[in-house]
Amino acid sequence: MKSIVRPALTLLLLLTVITGVIYPLVATGLAQLVFPQQANGSLIERDGKPVGSVRIGQSFTDPKYFWGRPSVTSPQPDNGINSGGSNLGPSNPALTDAVKQRIAALRAADPGNTAPVPVDLVTASGSGLDPEISPAAAQYQIARVARVRGLSEAQVAALVARATKGRQLGVLGEPRVNVLQLNLALDASQTHGT
Repeated sequence: MKSIVRPALTLLLLLTVITGVIYPLVATGLAQLVFPQQANGSLIERDGKPVGSVRIGQSFTDPKYFWGRPSVTSPQPDNGINSGGSNLGPSNPALTDAVKQRIAALRAADPGNTAPVPVDLVTASGSGLDPEISPAAAQYQIARVARVRGLSEAQVAALVARATKGRQLGVLGEPRVNVLQLNLALDASQTHGT
């Protein structure tokens, strides 16, 4: 029996040290060396304080800001601990009701806007944490943000154009706008008077 137990315990201890200590330390060290910004959460700092992450959406509800995709995480929106979609299918009345409420909120914030509401402003992403919206979703909100901030639509549209990222490698994905970065650019443009 000792001839079986001792090698098994030795192997267990060895694999625990390799996979539970050495591998995580090496992976973390390489990540810090090769991709330090991403390994530390892709944080955006202002005045030495973190204000958010490029990779995780934030809930903006003030009309002077661009709004991102809805988040279905709980107990609060954009809660990384509870990342996940709602699992509501297109025929589910709860999804239909949620979309109607989101459309009503967008219309209430900008009653003069009669354009069709882009789908990404009323449906959550699979993770519930999407930090980006489509250029169409950003364009939909330009008039409201400009009016509330006392800026011209052209000024706000220029900020949206600068914040719009194209396809990765020219072919992968879709053009997108990071909501946090756009809102920070808006704040900075009014602070610096541009």
